[in-house]
Amino acid sequence: MAAVATRLSAVVDHDDPFIAGASGHLVAAGGKRFRPLLTLLASEVGEGWNEQVVKAAVGVELTHLASLYHDDVMDEADLRRGVESANARYGNATAILVGDLLFGTASSVVADLGAEAVKIQAETFVRLCAGQIRDDLQTGATPEEADRTVLAGDADDPAAVTAYLSILADKTGALIATAARYGAMFGGCDAETVRTLTEYGERLGVVFQLADDLLDVASAADTSGKTPGTDLREGKATLPVLYARTSQDPADERLLALTRGPIDHPDELAEALELLRAHPAMQQARDHTTRLADEARALLDGLCPGPAVDALRALVDGVALRSS
Repeated sequence: MAAVATRLSAVVDHDDPFIAGASGHLVAAGGKRFRPLLTLLASEVGEGWNEQVVKAAVGVELTHLASLYHDDVMDEADLRRGVESANARYGNATAILVGDLLFGTASSVVADLGAEAVKIQAETFVRLCAGQIRDDLQTGATPEEADRTVLAGDADDPAAVTAYLSILADKTGALIATAARYGAMFGGCDAETVRTLTEYGERLGVVFQLADDLLDVASAADTSGKTPGTDLREGKATLPVLYARTSQDPADERLLALTRGPIDHPDELAEALELLRAHPAMQQARDHTTRLADEARALLDGLCPGPAVDALRALVDGVALRSS
């Protein structure tokens, strides 16, 4: 991780001090470095980390960082990783361009790893963007428009949940799958192990996003480092909201009314957060997250036992526990 951090700082540097500061803004803010950690751990299932694994980890983290610059513009977020978001500090236009710059830098780093790695990077980027587009279909929708989105319906409707999880697999799972895939590839794993760890990474990514969506409801800004209630404010139907929509209890009418679309007023957002935090839908969503974590963990059973596989199991536990 020290080698990844050193390399990451070097590649985001720039001759122009302003560009260097804006590009390094979220790097300096820290973060979990979850994706490069996964790349390194996956390589340990094989022969262990090397210079190619480090480059792959840096490329994955740069892609993630770039997406955060764009996400914060779309979300109109004020906080990221406990500090002022890039769009709040530099403005939307600069934040978007810096995100583009970081995507380009990620491609340059990955290009050193060969044509297959470049192809994987491109396919991952397409899935990431497609997932985000599908996710944003419901942003700002009126109740009538929301009824026509792929996420309309209730959580008892398999199609609604399947569509929701498919979006998460693209917008979050794809990059985390690539993180594991790169680690296995450049760590010298055989083809079957690479496939297993890629599938593990994608399922882990869905669990990661489900936990993040739960944290968006459950956590305060001072503990999560992000503005709480972003999804509710935008009118996005995450899994807790989908489960809440199945309620036939008249006492839930106010919650259902608030979560039918975007919430503009701060008082109404606070009210919606309070109601949803106390609703059984939160535990239902946590239970669903736990089941998917179990599936991700089970994929590791076919690998040769060892410290790396134990660490990957522990990683699933740590991600799932974030939502509890």
